[in-house]
Amino acid sequence: MITLYHSPMTRSSSIVWLLEELAVPYETKVVTFRRFDGTGARDPANPHPHGKVPALKDGDELVFESSAIALYITDKYREKPMGPAIGDPKRGEYLSWLSWRPGVMEPALLCRRFEIKHVYGAMGWAPAEEVEQVLNAHLANRSYFLGAEFCALDILIGGGINFMMMAKMIAETPMLKAYTTRITDRPAFRKMMSEAAPR
Repeated sequence: MITLYHSPMTRSSSIVWLLEELAVPYETKVVTFRRFDGTGARDPANPHPHGKVPALKDGDELVFESSAIALYITDKYREKPMGPAIGDPKRGEYLSWLSWRPGVMEPALLCRRFEIKHVYGAMGWAPAEEVEQVLNAHLANRSYFLGAEFCALDILIGGGINFMMMAKMIAETPMLKAYTTRITDRPAFRKMMSEAAPR
């Protein structure tokens, strides 16, 4: 049974809507979270690493962030297709727009247009120190981002960590240093770097 960690009138409402459209059995657990106006608090019952909504548990799987949850459930529950499957010509466009909403639309429209100031821990993006803690904790017992096997996340997230450590934008810890050394010790990384070097 799916459990959705939810707060009404937030991003998690769109996941309730999607689950209803898919006719997938689920339950909601209403949780508190830190709000723009400084009210509210992180709920210890919420498994989201930053105490935000939505977060979803499906058996032993934990998925958080609206785009990831939408992708997960539209890929898994195909009885009523609500998104293009892998191999569909529209798949790339689908993935692009799923990422565009939190990465471009929300910061541009919510923060810039309405001049919303960042509220520590309440915005869609988390405080830098908390992000660093989450990354270090996540990688503490893993060779790679998803466990034992190297994957695209190690390029996208791990490559970002590597760059930010070199630029002193993120604290270099023994954990992150070992991880970035491991992921950059690969022929494809060395080839990419050699091709990027000035000639």
